[in-house]
Amino acid sequence: MPAATAVFNRISANNLRGDLFGGLTAAVIALPMALAFGVASGAGATAGLWGAVLVGLFAALFGGTPTLISEPTGPMTVVMTAVIAGLTARNPEHGLAMAFTVVMLAGVFQIGFGLLRLGRYVTQMPYTVISGFMSGIGLILIILQLGPFLGQASPKGGVIGTLQSLPELIAGARPLEVCLALITLAILWFTPKPLKKIAPPQLIALLVGTLVSLPLISGFGSEDIRRIGEIASGFPQLQLPMFSAAELQLMVVDAAVLGMLGCIDALLTSVVADSLTRTEHNSNKELIGQGLGNLVSGLFGGLPGAGATMGTVVNIQSGGRSALSGIFRAVILMLVILVGAPLAAEIPQAVLAGIALKVGVDIVDWDFIKRAHRISLNGALIMYLVIALTVLVDLITAVFVGVFIANILTIDKMSALQSEAIQSVSTGDGDLEISDDERELLNQGHGKVLLFQLNGAMIFGVAKAINREHNAIRDCRAVVFDLSKVSHLGVTAALAVENAVEEAIEVGRQVFVVGASGTTRRRLEKLGLFSKLPAERTEIDRREALRTAVMGMA
Repeated sequence: MPAATAVFNRISANNLRGDLFGGLTAAVIALPMALAFGVASGAGATAGLWGAVLVGLFAALFGGTPTLISEPTGPMTVVMTAVIAGLTARNPEHGLAMAFTVVMLAGVFQIGFGLLRLGRYVTQMPYTVISGFMSGIGLILIILQLGPFLGQASPKGGVIGTLQSLPELIAGARPLEVCLALITLAILWFTPKPLKKIAPPQLIALLVGTLVSLPLISGFGSEDIRRIGEIASGFPQLQLPMFSAAELQLMVVDAAVLGMLGCIDALLTSVVADSLTRTEHNSNKELIGQGLGNLVSGLFGGLPGAGATMGTVVNIQSGGRSALSGIFRAVILMLVILVGAPLAAEIPQAVLAGIALKVGVDIVDWDFIKRAHRISLNGALIMYLVIALTVLVDLITAVFVGVFIANILTIDKMSALQSEAIQSVSTGDGDLEISDDERELLNQGHGKVLLFQLNGAMIFGVAKAINREHNAIRDCRAVVFDLSKVSHLGVTAALAVENAVEEAIEVGRQVFVVGASGTTRRRLEKLGLFSKLPAERTEIDRREALRTAVMGMA
């Protein structure tokens, strides 16, 4: 059994009824979302449906979060849309096949992240950056749906192309399809809570929009409305990996972006699942499961996916407690595709555009956007920058720039705080926490014995503060470096301490280094610092060092 759990997710038959109902409910929600994302991506509704089945099945089988529901999500669809558009523009004949290869590579990246045990690092980035790129992705999804929402094909050129073509899109808007899209949004926004408990608004919108659009009911010809068209009801065909030397670098970069986004999306949703079930997921195992799901999905021409917050929450609220719920969901959804796929041919694209646009609106972090400037102006500016870069440039640039700036500001703040923890005194009147005996010894030194004390974690940003004490070192006759309260000594800070010690030795001062222990001592030993001083000046405590320094001046 332990060997099985090391490979497979937590699958249990103890909650069979709850898992079945949770899987069924999640499948009902997944159907309209998969159709919408498939059409929105440019890969087609079939790709969205099989992505929902395959990613969900393999992530449930091999993942590390028992209640997580995995399927194509808004963020993953946005990136996949850009991948398909970019590759088909460069290679019209094989671009789509290469895009599915990118999905496979993204899965390989995710498996690698899991095997390297990088799960706990994936989501360790500032919330301002996460909020920024998620909001940016939401805005991209909204913009890309403007064309289908107005009854027209999406313009070429992605976000920029759509914005440039907006006047033409508005001028050429088709009233029937705009009405269908607006009806869809109205249902999604205003469905009463009691009705939501019976059926999800997405499914209601899909059914109502399709029925309203049918010629016998609406009175309009079917040719006036753009529809999904026929969907193959059989199993998907195998998509062999396809590479091109000219596009290989682009494909690898796209795969890395897609894989990283999938990791972040999945693990953030896993945290939500943990909070609802009061359990703890296995991050590294989850990444392996997500990677296998995306690898298989790409092999069969499906969209990439990740942990879906809506599906996961609904699954848990409906009684799902083990990975069996995700397996049930995948099987139910597959049966629906195999049996009922032909029925989806009449679904209007405008209805799916309305569903996808609402997802984009929900992805945008409106709450934080409204109050970010009140919490931190710097944080707000970082978030706005990440949003702009995500929408107008690309996701990877946005994340790298956002993380870099956020880390620089954090390091600067931490360095300022740590600099305050670096103190030097040459009399007993200072604020250092020292004994009365030690204060008396400093007074006896008449300002010529310097006690140099470091406290807490010494990161590289405090090296400048250490260097600023050089003048004080030159003005004394003996200096005691007290490292007893140092919890961490970074490489740069260690080198700064070494430089200060060497400078004191060079100008003929008595030098003592006391209190170093653990990793701090080992780091200084590796630098060879203790070999530059006699043992009697490094193997004593602070009080004894001060006493020896005062006596040496007599």
